[in-house]
Amino acid sequence: MQYLSEALGRIQPSATLAMTSRVLDLKKQGVDVIGLGAGEPDFDTPDFVKEAAIEAIRQGKTKYTNVDGTAELKAAIAAKFARDNGLTYAANEISVNVGGKHTLFNALVATLDKGDEVVIPAPYWVSYPDIVQFAGGTPVIVKAGADQAYKVLPEQIEAAITPRTRWVLLNSPSNPTGAAYSADELKAIGAVLERHPHVMVLTDDMYEHILYDGFQFATIAQVCPSLYERTLTVNGCSKAYAMTGWRIGYAGGPAWLIKAMAKLQSQSTSNPCSIAQAAATAALNGPQDFLAERTIAFQRRRDLIVDGLNAIPGIRCPKPEGAFYVYPDVAGLIGKTTPKGVVIENDEMLIGYFLDEGRVAAVHGGAFGLEPAFRVSYATSDELLTEACRRIGAVVAALR
Repeated sequence: MQYLSEALGRIQPSATLAMTSRVLDLKKQGVDVIGLGAGEPDFDTPDFVKEAAIEAIRQGKTKYTNVDGTAELKAAIAAKFARDNGLTYAANEISVNVGGKHTLFNALVATLDKGDEVVIPAPYWVSYPDIVQFAGGTPVIVKAGADQAYKVLPEQIEAAITPRTRWVLLNSPSNPTGAAYSADELKAIGAVLERHPHVMVLTDDMYEHILYDGFQFATIAQVCPSLYERTLTVNGCSKAYAMTGWRIGYAGGPAWLIKAMAKLQSQSTSNPCSIAQAAATAALNGPQDFLAERTIAFQRRRDLIVDGLNAIPGIRCPKPEGAFYVYPDVAGLIGKTTPKGVVIENDEMLIGYFLDEGRVAAVHGGAFGLEPAFRVSYATSDELLTEACRRIGAVVAALR
């Protein structure tokens, strides 16, 4: 007999992790596949961060810590928020979790009841609606296509808010599109939210330090101080510091919410890994100059992949402001027929065709709530990106 919960039935496995697993399996079989699905930097964790972790082990920092973060890491996070965002948080207003996904999970599960609504702009990160549904809430999807640079408009947010709305979720720069909101754009959204005091704001700033062409990062609690008391500002070490496997996410927000998240965490994971917390403390307190150096490499790769994909008939690839993803529109390829006589009916079939015939792995747009499109992670070498564009171009040219 199998007994599975109703809550588990409300969610799906992560499409991005599923594609990553498939690529790993193919590579183990010796298949020459280029994986552009994984959302992690190809850079290594900085040496000074590694050394801090090793030293923590040597010092015996291998015991339980405070459930939602050590005092040292919370102090480093508070300093980071002050330094980078002009935001002030006390220790009891900071939560440390097992990755940014865990931060989001804690916040939403701790605050949602059945029927509560969460406004989520699409394209969205694959986990947002599933976490809401697991918690019993209802995702309210607001679509923002390439024609509006993948950024939701204030009037769309206004139209989506109801008396049951508990959260509006923002992600800038975005996974999966790389679109980023300017300070003025956030202020316009903030003006809408000021008229709805029952609505909380959750902002996912995980890609804060990966921005291009001089774009200036802003976060909503910074540009709309009136929303500070009802905003949870989420961030982490995974992307900027190339620490995806260390699993450290964090947030600043109102003390009542942070306390509720800690209560939930005390009965699930308990504290994040003590060694990873020591490493994260070093990352946030240490030299930050390498961030700009890595962003230069990411911008070069962005330009390479945007130019390469836009050169392929039927693919339209906007140029993003940040993160390390592009989200090309492929409406021009839907309905075409493969050399084997298969009609490409949707973007999932198209991505399957790219993988089977071109040996290039990406993630279909349906997983992110806006299709037809696909997400490419360009956090890999220039050579592999160039070859990926060549392979995609070749299999697209074979369509009729």
